Amino acid sequence: MSLLSKVKEAWIGLRSGRATLPYPAAPRPTPERFRGRPIFDPAKCIGCAGCANNCPSREILVYDPCQEIRIIHYLGLRCTYCGRCADVCPENAITMSRDFETATDQISDLQQRLELFMSACQRCGRCFTPPSPLEKLKLHGYRMDDIERGQWIFVSKSYLEGEKPVEDIELEWD
Repeated sequence: MSLLSKVKEAWIGLRSGRATLPYPAAPRPTPERFRGRPIFDPAKCIGCAGCANNCPSREILVYDPCQEIRIIHYLGLRCTYCGRCADVCPENAITMSRDFETATDQISDLQQRLELFMSACQRCGRCFTPPSPLEKLKLHGYRMDDIERGQWIFVSKSYLEGEKPVEDIELEWD
């Protein structure tokens, strides 16, 4: 390689100008459809737990200490910001923020906890209608997710009342 080719390469690099952005000093606004972390609105939430049932990373835990109170706890540890919780929320109680700087040394800065009173529908004030046969196959009973350890626990039944459960497959051990 000759010295002339090095000078030519340096001239091309200097002529193009600055290629980096002044990020910390002047951050750019996020794009219009950018999905940051989920933000829960307790005033709109009806406690259906659809967000917890559809979260692929199991970051939303539900705990029913009694019949009238439901606790919804967002952990924020493994959330991929997919937005599925906001998509399935029937009341639009979950919105995706436009924040992308979520680095913190305290995980409690990302966590959110909602304590909801669950006696009747908050929208119409009536009791809930009886479920359809398809609804009966979904998760039922009290949710007992382990909030202290941050784990989703499946203790609900998923079979129709009055129907015999399907027999398990027998395993043969060597």
